[in-house]
Amino acid sequence: MPVGNTLLDWRERTLVMGVLNLTPDSFSDGGKFQEVEAAISQAKLLISEGADIIDIGAQSTRPFARRLSANEELERLVPVLDAITKIPEMEGKLLSIDTFYAQVAAEAVKRGATMINDVSGGQLDPNILEVLAELGVPYVTMHMRGDPSTMQNEQNLQYDDVCKEVASELYARLRAAELSGIPLWRIVLDPGIGFSKKSTQNIEVIAGLESIREEMGRMSLGASHVPILLGPSRKRFLGEICNRVDPVERDAATASAVTIAILNGANIVRVHNVRYNVDAAKVSDAYRKYRRKQ
Repeated sequence: MPVGNTLLDWRERTLVMGVLNLTPDSFSDGGKFQEVEAAISQAKLLISEGADIIDIGAQSTRPFARRLSANEELERLVPVLDAITKIPEMEGKLLSIDTFYAQVAAEAVKRGATMINDVSGGQLDPNILEVLAELGVPYVTMHMRGDPSTMQNEQNLQYDDVCKEVASELYARLRAAELSGIPLWRIVLDPGIGFSKKSTQNIEVIAGLESIREEMGRMSLGASHVPILLGPSRKRFLGEICNRVDPVERDAATASAVTIAILNGANIVRVHNVRYNVDAAKVSDAYRKYRRKQ
């Protein structure tokens, strides 16, 4: 599945990553795409609406979710992965696998995946970084304290300066990846919206993306040039702000959050509703280009 320079396009425009959940218990669309035919239909829809990347998750990382074993995750993932790599619509697109297991990452890349999205930043399976170094695909390392079962406890929500501390902790994950043999040019950084953060802290992170980048630049000039991925889609904090209990009703709020994120420095956005957010990205990119000319 040739992907060309798809990831490098982030330098010119915002890339849109479409979410494809294969889980029965994800907070937004759990249970809708577990069957292969439904998953493939959704992937085709996301691509037709403009997704540059399809991100497949076979394990829920919502707060307090039960952790599957690597073998359980592969049982859900492999049938869909084998089917999706064969559809012509994937030509030139990146196929990302949302996993923190080295075993799952290795098997997925062997079967045609072209990117790994690790919410743990290498902390839940210490083997994943060395495996990713050998696999040679782009690697998303995300900020999270603890794991999905503990990330929202009181201790993990304590920050004196959320942007400064997220930058420092995310840089530690980047350095761990580098020291394991993953080159900087293959790393994408995710500040982890909704992971180990209160609603107000999520807003601070979105508004402070440039300060996070600047803070990382103080530790490493190279780190300040790494693309930033942001995933605010349908998250609880948007529901709280807009009084929308049903996550599906948060798509307009997501587009607003995506716009703010892009204007503050996000390069890739991870969303459920691609159509709305491709438009939000295009308008935001046009505005950024206009501002650069002033």
